[in-house]
Amino acid sequence: MKAVVFREGAQWAVEEVPRPTPQEGQVLLEVIRTGVCGTDEHLLHGGFIAKLPLIPGHEILGRVAEHGPGVTSPPIGTVVAVDNTIHCGHCEPCLTGRALFCENFVSLGCNDAGGFAEYVAVQAAKTIDVAGMDVTTAGLAEPTACAVHGADVLALRPGSDVPVFGAGPTGLILAQLLRASGAARVVVAAPTASKLELARRLGIDETVQIDRRDPDAAEDALRALAPKGFDAVVEATGSTAVFELAVRLTATGGTVLVYGLAGEDATAKVFPYEIFARELTIKGSFAQAYAVQRAVAILRSGAIRTEGIVTDIVGFDDFGRGLVNLHDSSQIKTVFEPTRRAS
Repeated sequence: MKAVVFREGAQWAVEEVPRPTPQEGQVLLEVIRTGVCGTDEHLLHGGFIAKLPLIPGHEILGRVAEHGPGVTSPPIGTVVAVDNTIHCGHCEPCLTGRALFCENFVSLGCNDAGGFAEYVAVQAAKTIDVAGMDVTTAGLAEPTACAVHGADVLALRPGSDVPVFGAGPTGLILAQLLRASGAARVVVAAPTASKLELARRLGIDETVQIDRRDPDAAEDALRALAPKGFDAVVEATGSTAVFELAVRLTATGGTVLVYGLAGEDATAKVFPYEIFARELTIKGSFAQAYAVQRAVAILRSGAIRTEGIVTDIVGFDDFGRGLVNLHDSSQIKTVFEPTRRAS
């Protein structure tokens, strides 16, 4: 079968690789589409939890093509979203309710074969039936699950005033989720006017345009919205400058959620005395655990809308454009479809 393979030295190619055989407890999926994520670029450069060589792609939507030994469900032909995380269940973090930090953590598309391929083998128990859902909506189940986990970590109090920095796919999804979860007001702050317009169409209360090179320039506009600071601030860009701004804009007693993926060696300037004196809380949201089923339920409900988020579709022939799009401010979400042919 064909697959995209990442190799050492930030090299990648479309290669012929063996089609996987589903093992006990697994199903073989024919890939329908897989989302291209900023994490994929980190993986290409050996970051995050990359184990190279690697077939990347962790946002997987597929059709059940074959059952492994002992598997009878879901039936052949069922369209499913995939929870790409696998936890061992017997290490200390797993046994103490912290499975996201499993010592033997496997993430399809990150340190094991993922969905930028024609087929992928996954645990049957980690599939969620998305029958009847639009493919665009169902294909956003994994990033929505990450947003659900982020909301879990944030533990937002109803009636809170919250800005979300970043209008990428997860920023737009998380902003909607917080609005649906009881926030009194959600503000999206981002550099690109078209993305802010989409945020407004998706029901976000306020938008603020910021300068990507100088996010501090928007501080006055944001302070005008909340002179005493915001109850919680979400940093969903991975920018250290935005993180520093987020801390300053958080109200006394409030919370900063670090949701964006910064470089592993990135540093930010934060004053410990400010954290101490204003009793600020800083939280991180690493990935997701046990959230895909809830994500599918939320997407089915219509509480999170997805129209306009997917802006490009690539196949094997033009996969490189998907990586380039990660740096194109006019693009929001690119998805890969193995049957897609370059035009």
